[in-house]
Amino acid sequence: MADAPEPQATAKPSRTRFFWPGGLSARLLILTTLFVAGAGALALPLTMASFEEQWLLDRVRAAELASLSTEVAPDRGVNQQLSDQLLKGAGVETIAIQADGLRRLVLQGPRRARAPYLVDLRDQAPLSWVAAPFQTLFGGEGRAVRVIAEPRFRQADFVEIVAPDTELKKALGAYVGRLVLVTAFVAGLAGLLVFLSLNLFLVRPMQRITFAMERFRADPDDPEAHLEPSGRRDEIGRAEVELDRMQADLRVALNARARLAALGEAVAKINHDLRNMLTSAQIASERLAMVQDPQVAQALPRLERALDRAVKLASDVLAYGKTEEPAPDVRPTPLAEALEMAAEEARILDRGHAFSNEVAETEQVMADPDQLHRILVNLLKNAREAIEQQPGRDGPGVLRASFVQEPGMAVIRMADDGPGVPERARERLFQPFAGSSRPGGAGLGLAIARELAQGHGGDLSLAETGPEGAVFELRLPGAAPALETPKKARRRRKAEN
Repeated sequence: MADAPEPQATAKPSRTRFFWPGGLSARLLILTTLFVAGAGALALPLTMASFEEQWLLDRVRAAELASLSTEVAPDRGVNQQLSDQLLKGAGVETIAIQADGLRRLVLQGPRRARAPYLVDLRDQAPLSWVAAPFQTLFGGEGRAVRVIAEPRFRQADFVEIVAPDTELKKALGAYVGRLVLVTAFVAGLAGLLVFLSLNLFLVRPMQRITFAMERFRADPDDPEAHLEPSGRRDEIGRAEVELDRMQADLRVALNARARLAALGEAVAKINHDLRNMLTSAQIASERLAMVQDPQVAQALPRLERALDRAVKLASDVLAYGKTEEPAPDVRPTPLAEALEMAAEEARILDRGHAFSNEVAETEQVMADPDQLHRILVNLLKNAREAIEQQPGRDGPGVLRASFVQEPGMAVIRMADDGPGVPERARERLFQPFAGSSRPGGAGLGLAIARELAQGHGGDLSLAETGPEGAVFELRLPGAAPALETPKKARRRRKAEN
């Protein structure tokens, strides 16, 4: 019987998410419009305050001009009918003037039961100036505003008026409506212009790059996946150039991997027959061991070592082709002896070249003996072939091997007096099928040697190169104790006894 599902496994109702378009173009359009509209909204209170201040000043100036009519009237007095006409023309209910500290009511309309609120335009605080339009719009109906301002057309301390705020509220509301419409239009137009500009110079090139990356990932051989650089000098142009280079490098790497896969398949097919052949050769070497011939006895150990390495290599070739080299069996390995054996298998002396082994017989390194042998043979054979194929060379070459013990690291230097590594081959020197600079070379020797070195936790690198030759540096981690010389061994045994 199946277990009942846990409470945590029950599906939770999905929360409603805010709609947000996935395209970069739509996001740019929305964000630009919102930013411009937001900037207009921030400026709206200041614009409203300025409009209200100017509207009130216009009423004050009209009232000030109306007050001058009383100066030319007989006995400086006007009848009620003329007073009402002047107040109506100025759009106010009361006009007062203060001069020399004496306040005089010039024109007066009907009194209000509710006291008006005060706006002093002579000295208004910024906060109250910004908040005044909102007080007008949302302060209620049937109110009046009392305004005090500096006079312009007469000598006085100030001019004071009382006016209903109904007309101000209507004018301010209409102004805000027009301002909102203009701001929305400007925001939409600016958003559209910015959208078109960014879409032309940023979004569309990014879409080209994205399309090329998607097509390349789906099929690296698709010609539509190739992105031709536009020649721009900005970041988009640099991204196009780097993408083009990356695609070219990846195509080379994929072709090399395909060739390696084909090679591995071919090697897998012949591996079984090859191991049978090597087994037959081992049986033949065992029969040769029974021959009582000094020359055969001298050459037989060398043959047996070569056959053992060949059998081990044939056994590991499938694992190498499928994944990587097997983990090295690291142990103390005499370096001078390994160099002599590698030079013998690389046929350095047989071809008439000189090999200078500057490593002391007591020096040891921490390495897998078989893999170290393969590294050294590849390095020496590569150097020999470079010397033999050097144009215009008459005499034999000279190869030198030296050893330096650094803290926690053993450094083996392999030098030759060949032509050096050509500049065009240095960048891909350790890449399979790409690092060979010799006609007919497969470019696998140095790649395999470096992979083996890195499997030990070390590395193989080109330290020096030039017309005088090349120097390769093999670095292996760890330090191995030095071998005892026969003299030291006798002294140690004598001390123990």
